[in-house]
Amino acid sequence: MSPPLRYVAKAAHALLDAKKLHAIEPRLLAARDEMFADVRLLESRAPIPAAKEPLDAGFIDLPAQLLAEHKADPAGSLIGRIETAASMLRNEIDRLVLLGIGGSYMGARALFEALCPRYHNELDREARGGVPRIYFEGNNLDNDAAAALLELLNSGESNRANPLERWGIVVISKSGGTLETAVAFRLFRKALEDFYGADSDESRRLVIPVTGEQGKLRSLAQVKGYENVFPIPDNVGGRFSVFTAVGLLPAAALGLDVRQLLQGAADMTERFRNEPPGSNPVLDYTATGHLFEVEQGTHIRILSTWGSRLEALGLWYDQLLAESLGKQERGATPITVVNTRDLHSRGQQHQEGARDKLITNVIVESPSSPSLGIPESALDQDGFNRLAGKSMPELMAAAIAGTNRAYADAGRPTADIVLPTLSEHTVGQLLQMLMLATVFEGRLIGINPYGQPGVEAYKKNMTDILNRG
Repeated sequence: MSPPLRYVAKAAHALLDAKKLHAIEPRLLAARDEMFADVRLLESRAPIPAAKEPLDAGFIDLPAQLLAEHKADPAGSLIGRIETAASMLRNEIDRLVLLGIGGSYMGARALFEALCPRYHNELDREARGGVPRIYFEGNNLDNDAAAALLELLNSGESNRANPLERWGIVVISKSGGTLETAVAFRLFRKALEDFYGADSDESRRLVIPVTGEQGKLRSLAQVKGYENVFPIPDNVGGRFSVFTAVGLLPAAALGLDVRQLLQGAADMTERFRNEPPGSNPVLDYTATGHLFEVEQGTHIRILSTWGSRLEALGLWYDQLLAESLGKQERGATPITVVNTRDLHSRGQQHQEGARDKLITNVIVESPSSPSLGIPESALDQDGFNRLAGKSMPELMAAAIAGTNRAYADAGRPTADIVLPTLSEHTVGQLLQMLMLATVFEGRLIGINPYGQPGVEAYKKNMTDILNRG
């Protein structure tokens, strides 16, 4: 188990009035109390007050609940059933197509990019440890992207007995009525049935829906007789669903330790529940962002990931924050950057542009791979022989320190989220921290963080246009 992540906001707090940081503490504690009161309300099964609708607070204690259920019934619990289905997929297919959009795929993609090898899909099966390649579709109405993946899946000899040609589908949709995913499922389901045979055992075993207890996809799964169907709980919204089967099934199929993911998330919830301001990452992160927005107009939140592996996690967070708090003409705007790459594109604006940004660095202290040393060159054509013998992590650390110093000298607020390393446990902590912080900020400012009423407008218009065509 990895050490806990840390949130360090000393540089940002130097630009805030310390009295205001202290004065906000009673409001922080009241908002935290409200969040756990929401959990108790759900558990009581009492009617939800209209002012609280929708209330999707089931994600808060879900990781601990799933771990407890697994301990009591290892095989029959949700975790046990997910691990069994994932083992079947690993044994039977070499390519997994994940169909979903928004929260139904972004969490799984974040886990894949953070915790699997960078070029996972390029490795042969042995180098991948026997786990499948993974491809994400159903997240756009992009004809060429879908056609390219279908062409790839059909590029072999159409020999379903060849393990390296076999593939399967995980389709994720709470309702089954989301256009992008539903259309993609029709296309890829037909291709899969053409490959294995429409009435084959494989066509029922190698399609796994993850969906609500009721809805169009659930009904189709019953008609088709799919062997494995996993639930999305009613009280967990899509963008908060990474610790349901939505994220856990793809993670397990990729050979990740889902129990450590859940343990990291459960540990973060306990820190949020029990630790005081000053040592509580959720409280401190939220207070910092809120005060800078209110006091200094920093309504743009930059999540600056140092290294490429957390870019998809940042994009997952973009959706989480934007859909949760972008209401009533309020809500900060999230932007994810990857450094040092984006220092060469956005760095100038962050350094000398409008003072409307709070930059939160996400820093991984230890790389997952052995450190690469900088070799000496006989030509020294680039003039960097002076760096020979230093390692890539040393260069990254210098870039982080130098950038933070430049921002501090210019009075630009920065804070750091520090992960000791990238592991299932630390990523579980980070994901849960950001989900808790998002809901916490909503309660702090009086915005219901659940639901996304604005998204429904474009869907209605698109349906009207298609129905008239």
